[in-house]
Amino acid sequence: MEQAKKGFIPVMLTPFKNNGNIDYDALTRLTELYLQAGASGLFANCLSSEMFELADEERLQVIKHVIKIVNGLVPVVATGTFGGPIVKQADFVKKVHDTGTAAVIAITSLLADEDEADEVLNDRVFDLFAQTPNIPLGFYECPVPYKRLLSPQQLHNFVATGRVIYHKDTCLDIKKVRQKLDAGKANPAFGLYDAYMAHAVDSLKAGSAGLSCIQGNFFPELIVWLCDNYADEALQHEVDMVQEFLIDNMDVMHNVYPVVAKYYLTKRGLKISTTTRRDVGHFSSSVRIQIENLYCNYTHLQNAVGIKNYL
Repeated sequence: MEQAKKGFIPVMLTPFKNNGNIDYDALTRLTELYLQAGASGLFANCLSSEMFELADEERLQVIKHVIKIVNGLVPVVATGTFGGPIVKQADFVKKVHDTGTAAVIAITSLLADEDEADEVLNDRVFDLFAQTPNIPLGFYECPVPYKRLLSPQQLHNFVATGRVIYHKDTCLDIKKVRQKLDAGKANPAFGLYDAYMAHAVDSLKAGSAGLSCIQGNFFPELIVWLCDNYADEALQHEVDMVQEFLIDNMDVMHNVYPVVAKYYLTKRGLKISTTTRRDVGHFSSSVRIQIENLYCNYTHLQNAVGIKNYL
């Protein structure tokens, strides 16, 4: 597992027109950017996609559009659980699977309430398995409506069924990541993708299948480069530079996200509106200056490391 090629799975944005409608032309351009940058898969209909602000039909249409543009080049995963009785969640999982996804992602915090025990979550997961036979599944420890982390033992039990092939980890703890990686060995097809870029290199070295992070919505080619070169001894100085850059700019990229990501992409030349449906705060002049500084700093890093620009 440690020697396998690592991959970057973008958590996709959803572009909107100024009137709030989904901009499918911009979604095409964005999908093509991820592919050109070297993404090994795509995570559509996730939190970065503003999935909670989309109607069910919009969620399905976005997933179908992405799969159409991808045209089999890489696998696409997408969220399929949005709360309510398991029978309802299972029904939408089937609809998402029917679009052609490689796996349907379950949100851990929508399978059990915050005050419910792990045993309740476990029962509901296995109920979901039973009601969605033969559909490959994954988990996402989404921070909304609250963050519910899976324990290594829970992950082992789920992965051992052979049904779980993907996990987007948000525990932010490299020790727990290592424990989950050990737990995931129950199924060779399983891959853990880390969302936390402060320990990106350590996670890749520990055996993560790759990275799935919001930073890829600013510079996807940088995350691909890191996945490709993290273990290259001849490039360790450059790898250290990239890791430090990700740590130093963590807060900037999380502030007023995903507006800032969309604005950053316009700086790079992508035709995309900064319109969002989520209220993520005010995109102030000071925030704008921070993103423009990020753009300059990344340009310097890009030149120093020798990373190709795909826009």
